[in-house]
Amino acid sequence: MKIMLIVNILLLIANIFLIRYLIEAIVPTGEGFSFNFSALTWVALVVFVLFLISSIVLYIMILRRLSLSNLIFFSILPLALVYGVSVSYLAQVNNLTDVTAESIKATLNLNSSPNINILWIILSTIFFLLGVFTLLLIACKPLKNVEKITQNLGNGRSKVEDFKVGGSKQFQEIEHSLNKINYIYKENENKIKVVSLKDISKEMQKFLGKDAITELELGRSVQKEATTLFCDLKASKTLSLEQNFNYINSFLKIVAPLVKRYDGIVDKFLGDGLLATFSKTQNAIECAHAIVKAINNRNKIQKTNISVGVSIDFGSLTFSLMEEDGKKYPTITSDVLTLAMKMEEINEYIGSKVLISKKALSSLPQNFSFNFRYTGTLNHEKTQIPLYESLEYYPKRRRDKLIKMKNVFENGVRFYNERKFSEAKNSFEEVLQEVADDKPSYVYFNKASEKLQEAV
Repeated sequence: MKIMLIVNILLLIANIFLIRYLIEAIVPTGEGFSFNFSALTWVALVVFVLFLISSIVLYIMILRRLSLSNLIFFSILPLALVYGVSVSYLAQVNNLTDVTAESIKATLNLNSSPNINILWIILSTIFFLLGVFTLLLIACKPLKNVEKITQNLGNGRSKVEDFKVGGSKQFQEIEHSLNKINYIYKENENKIKVVSLKDISKEMQKFLGKDAITELELGRSVQKEATTLFCDLKASKTLSLEQNFNYINSFLKIVAPLVKRYDGIVDKFLGDGLLATFSKTQNAIECAHAIVKAINNRNKIQKTNISVGVSIDFGSLTFSLMEEDGKKYPTITSDVLTLAMKMEEINEYIGSKVLISKKALSSLPQNFSFNFRYTGTLNHEKTQIPLYESLEYYPKRRRDKLIKMKNVFENGVRFYNERKFSEAKNSFEEVLQEVADDKPSYVYFNKASEKLQEAV
């Protein structure tokens, strides 16, 4: 700025000595202006233009050092003065009789009609308003940058190292403050990531991703498409409460490692069961088969009678961050347990072990295949959810028979849903002739028989 000030002063001094040659070269004639430019006049014109340009640059530099209110005032002030002088002169120029006034009237054609000077005043006003609008637009442009930056900071989405606001000195101070806030925010964010990596298991980090964990630490919930596995264990009714508790705990020690083996994560323990999440549905189904087989083997070895039911669903889960004993961990906060428990009630009622929703089946890759059968539809929150029983956990000889009778069984279920109870009864009777102890067929056979008796 000092250099520009010195240049401007030098041009001002030169202009003082040379301006008279420029003024003398523009001669009013009463009918306009004549221009008698000599070499010295052209030099004076160049010096005047340079002085004008340097003055504007210096003026803008001074304005940038002012506060916003002063910037607006002093930027509009020269324009307002020029406008005021111009309008005042146009309003009274017709009353002036000197040569310069006559030349101006002739140039602007003010003598031809009394409305011409009004037209020039209107044009001057329009140019003045356009000038004011442009100046305000330029002066207030940094406000848009400030608004955008504060919105990003408020939403926690800022990825920029240094913000650029631009504008006057006041905005430079705001820019400095915003960058300071951004630095503190990023510093705290880095601390959060360190805490996340320390407290949250590697399995959960892999499952959700580090970005999602950061979102959780910032108090936000995270949505993720995933598969849920709900496992419910029930001990024998002949055992005492303490014995049941001990048995359930011992069997859960079998189930939890199996969840981990198939790349699942135990979300929560529920007394006599657990809720786990899987990124791949096929892993959840294979884990369910392994759980049922492990429980059956343990029952044989210990001569216990622990029954197990597993329900598998797929959908959008909401995770939020919980804290316990000074440690933070993500957990499912969406209401998936209600559906899982309803599926488990059906599991227990029809005597199946592994039930899978249609959404879960639809999420399987094409190259993953296993045997299953349609067991009916569950009504949940005004939605009908088709359920399917896995046949893979049955011993091979029994499984082969169930696969053979699959179409007959599923036709029976459809007949029952359509209230064709006679056809349904016949279908399940056919299945029972092949697999006499198939409990789902037995339950449906009895329900169809009851409906037929009620109709008589």
